[in-house]
Amino acid sequence: MASSVHPAPGAAKGLTPKPNLTMAQIFTMSIGFMGIQFGFALQNGNTSRILRSFGADVENLPMFWLVAPLVGMIVQPIIGHYSDRTWNRLGRRKPYFLTGAILSSLALIFLPNSGALAGFIPALWIGAGMVMVMDASFNIAMEPFRALVADNLSDKQRTLGFSIQTFLIGLGAVAGSILPEWLAQSGVSMEAGTGGVADNIKYSFYIGAAVFIAAILVTVLFSKEYPPKEYELYHGKPDTKHEKSGLSEIFKDFSRMPRTMRQLGLVQFFSWFALFSMWVFTTDAVATHVYGLSGEYSKSIEYNEAGNKVSSAFGVYNFVAMVFALFLPVIARTIGRKFTHALSLIAGGVGLISIYFIKDPTMLKYSMVGVGLAWASILAMPYVILSSSIPPGKLGIYMGIFNFFITLPQIVNGLFGGWIVKHLYNGAPIYAIVLAGFFMLCGAVSVLFVYDEGWIKIKQEKLINLKN
Repeated sequence: MASSVHPAPGAAKGLTPKPNLTMAQIFTMSIGFMGIQFGFALQNGNTSRILRSFGADVENLPMFWLVAPLVGMIVQPIIGHYSDRTWNRLGRRKPYFLTGAILSSLALIFLPNSGALAGFIPALWIGAGMVMVMDASFNIAMEPFRALVADNLSDKQRTLGFSIQTFLIGLGAVAGSILPEWLAQSGVSMEAGTGGVADNIKYSFYIGAAVFIAAILVTVLFSKEYPPKEYELYHGKPDTKHEKSGLSEIFKDFSRMPRTMRQLGLVQFFSWFALFSMWVFTTDAVATHVYGLSGEYSKSIEYNEAGNKVSSAFGVYNFVAMVFALFLPVIARTIGRKFTHALSLIAGGVGLISIYFIKDPTMLKYSMVGVGLAWASILAMPYVILSSSIPPGKLGIYMGIFNFFITLPQIVNGLFGGWIVKHLYNGAPIYAIVLAGFFMLCGAVSVLFVYDEGWIKIKQEKLINLKN
């Protein structure tokens, strides 16, 4: 890291204070996440309609989406565990960024072409397999980014670091979300071709693959990580006396997770159950509830139009998240991290519930404003709160374990969400969106009971400084 910067105040006793990084350094360190989110936005906005075009029924969509959290639950703790112990010419976290980026880009290219590859296996199953590969690859690339911010930034810069990361996530997600409709408006065909997927979707995924790999390369080539000896100056030497490598240590770390992580787990359950419902069901909810489609509509022009509107609306919530992320540090300093997150989740809950009352699809973007406020906070505040409670030598593994509280609600939703839509909601997915809104509100209440160790430390430091 640059030696010209000044040490951050409030370093732990006996440790060298971490140098404060410049804005340019934080941006370079985080820009790879923009590429990840570009691809992630294409997946979120279009996977359901791709799978529907291959023959998936709407009530079975959650089962196909179930692949993502299952893969994440397995991959992220393993990647976190080994990234804590890795150091080579690329660094500690960077080898995983690059590997995940290459695999993700290949999956983005192959997913919309699954129909053309279906010689002996149905296109639907090839598509589901590509979703699995894509999610595994996204997780390989994504997990170490959270740990990298905690590695390099002091407590006082972490809110800023995660907020900039969220800004870049929003920037990539906005571009990825609006790309299919922009290509359609530019004259690229929206009609399903011989492979079952429209050209505007295919070309969007090709562009997403290129952006993904390019953004990751910027982080890999132009950002720095602390080498092991320097890392120990800031974090202390990890206690490896009784530590074993591999799965047994992961299970031990899971059993010893900090209290703050356990409390945040409930908040994450409500938040990510809601997000999963939104990603899976919004296209069909808008197609049936707003456009009035019924029957076998999944290959119609109107369904693709509804899908484009949803993808663009998702661009709105990502744009709002991108902008709101820049204000999160100021708001958090003023009212605290927990209240910031609670208010943001309330906005998201109200936004999702409001979709039920929409009759004009152009109004969908206004509902997404509230979702955008929640999304910005979900991507930043839980990690800010969590990072202050994790032992420094365990940042990677605990960030990976924390992913359990993201994947578990999605797995529960994937197992039961489709059955609920079919049997309790009589095939009307709009009610899954309403339930998602209420779950966001539950998350807002539960975050108020979380113990925020880092915020307490910052307040104590302020009191000491005032007395002095």
